[in-house]
Amino acid sequence: MASEAPPFWWESPGWAARALSPVAWVYGRIAGRRMDRARRWAAPVPVICVGNFTVGGAGKTPTAIAIARAASRRGLKPGFLSRGYGGSLDVTTLVDPHHHRALEVGDEPLLLARAAPTVISRKRVEGAQRLVAEGIDLIIMDDGFQSARLVFDYALLVIDSRRGIGNGRLVPAGPVRAPLGHQLRYASAVLKIGRETAADPVIRTAARAGRPVFVADIVHEDDGSLKGQRVLAFAGIADPEKFYRTVRGTGAEIVTTRNFPDHHHLEADEIAGLLDDADTAGLLLVTTAKDRVRLDAGHEADRMGELAREVRVIDVEIVFDDPAAPDKMIDAALSAARHRLLRRSGE
Repeated sequence: MASEAPPFWWESPGWAARALSPVAWVYGRIAGRRMDRARRWAAPVPVICVGNFTVGGAGKTPTAIAIARAASRRGLKPGFLSRGYGGSLDVTTLVDPHHHRALEVGDEPLLLARAAPTVISRKRVEGAQRLVAEGIDLIIMDDGFQSARLVFDYALLVIDSRRGIGNGRLVPAGPVRAPLGHQLRYASAVLKIGRETAADPVIRTAARAGRPVFVADIVHEDDGSLKGQRVLAFAGIADPEKFYRTVRGTGAEIVTTRNFPDHHHLEADEIAGLLDDADTAGLLLVTTAKDRVRLDAGHEADRMGELAREVRVIDVEIVFDDPAAPDKMIDAALSAARHRLLRRSGE
């Protein structure tokens, strides 16, 4: 799928969405059938899948990290399973955040590996087997809900309250990855991130289907040093405006922004433009943690290394309305896995 969603996906359905509707219908049939027959291999440990309804970011990665931290506090040994989107390695790999680079393993796996052991694999079953071999007793899948070959015990679908499911149409007419009914059929719960209302129709549908609904906010980790600072903010994520709202929340004044495609690795002229524009206007450079890890391929003396040294990162975390929410998810996954394994042993 395209890493940069077309703008019309997030607007009321227009001529482009209507023109692509026949293709979307075919895509939806295929996606629905894939979900119905996707899960074939059952891991010997509980599996939690953190996914979303649509193409593009909704807050999956910080959500997965929050669940892993809750699991670690309980004495479990969680591990992340990721496809490694954006990375060049096509073999199952245990990510080493001190050795690997985003060009090799992808940017999100590097962030996940800071919180728990992380394996990237184009084949999720092989990845899960590697995590089990590493002694992991709870697998957390970052994405893969619509196409996983791996049986999961708990599936949490994350939805952004501002963007919702966009125009509600299926790919390529819109951002929705599979028919909503199919997605809710296999979902264990839904997590709404933020306080806006675009996601509310889906939330009501999920509630009517008997799916628990959790609510959380993405909050920035900041010591107050950005307050009053004039900044150049740049981001290569699915929803840059979400990051810019976070920047404004620190009290910084955004003078200039630069948007790049999701998972984009900056070219030399783009790096030079950021550094030169910030220097000319006397601005502080700020970006996301995901963008920052993509700069680690540079050398100390080159301009990428200079940007890596100069830029300020605004880290974020998920804060649940119900502080016990991650533990409830873990408990449900552990219970489902116990029943699954008991049934298997009785066969």
